[in-house]
Amino acid sequence: MSIAEMLANLEDEAVMAEVKKQISDGVEPMKIFEACQEGMNIVGKKFQDGEYFVSDLMMSSAIFKDVSDVIKPLLGTEGEATIGKVVLGTVEGDIHDIGKDLVHAMLSAGNFEVIDVGIDAPVDAFVNALKENPDAKVLALSCLLTTCYDSLKATVEAVKEAGLTDVKIMIGGGPVDQSVVDFSGADTYGETAQDAVFIAKELM
Repeated sequence: MSIAEMLANLEDEAVMAEVKKQISDGVEPMKIFEACQEGMNIVGKKFQDGEYFVSDLMMSSAIFKDVSDVIKPLLGTEGEATIGKVVLGTVEGDIHDIGKDLVHAMLSAGNFEVIDVGIDAPVDAFVNALKENPDAKVLALSCLLTTCYDSLKATVEAVKEAGLTDVKIMIGGGPVDQSVVDFSGADTYGETAQDAVFIAKELM
C-alpha cells in the first residue's frame, strides 16, 4: 500500500513507518511530500462525498503535520534567506483546513515565511495581519464552500479599502476557478498546493 493510500485510510503509524523507511532508502523528500499531499486530497474528496467527517479531517491533518515535521528539515531550505512573506488563511464561514495546511506546508518548503491566520478567519484578521507584516506582498485565501464566496469577496474588498493596494491576492479551493476570481476581485487562483508556490513567486 502506498503512503497516499495509508494516509487516506488514516493509518498514522503505518504512514510514519513508511515515510521513515523511504527516507532511509534514499527516496527524494519532495516525492514523499507529494505522496502525502495526494493522500490528503483523497481525504478531502471523501469528506465532500460524506464518507468522512470533521474528526477524520482533523486526524488526517495531524498525520500530515507529523510527516511535515520529519520532511521539512530534509528539503534543503533550512537556514536560507526566505523568498518573501505570505499571509494565509481560510475565509470566514469555512472551517476547512486541509487545503490551507497543504498550501502552508508547500510555501514553507518553497522557502516562504507564512503568516497563518487560521480557519473561519474574519476579514479583520487578514487586514490586521497584512498591516502587522508590511513586507507581506501576497495574500492567499482558501475557500472550499461555495456559500463562502461572499466572504471571499468581502475580504478582497476590505484589503483594497485598507489601502493595501500593493498586496497581490491569490485564492484556492476545490470549486475555485477564474469565475470566482472575477467575482471576488482577486488577482489569480491556483488549482493545487504546488501552484501556490509558483504563483507566489510570480506575484512577488
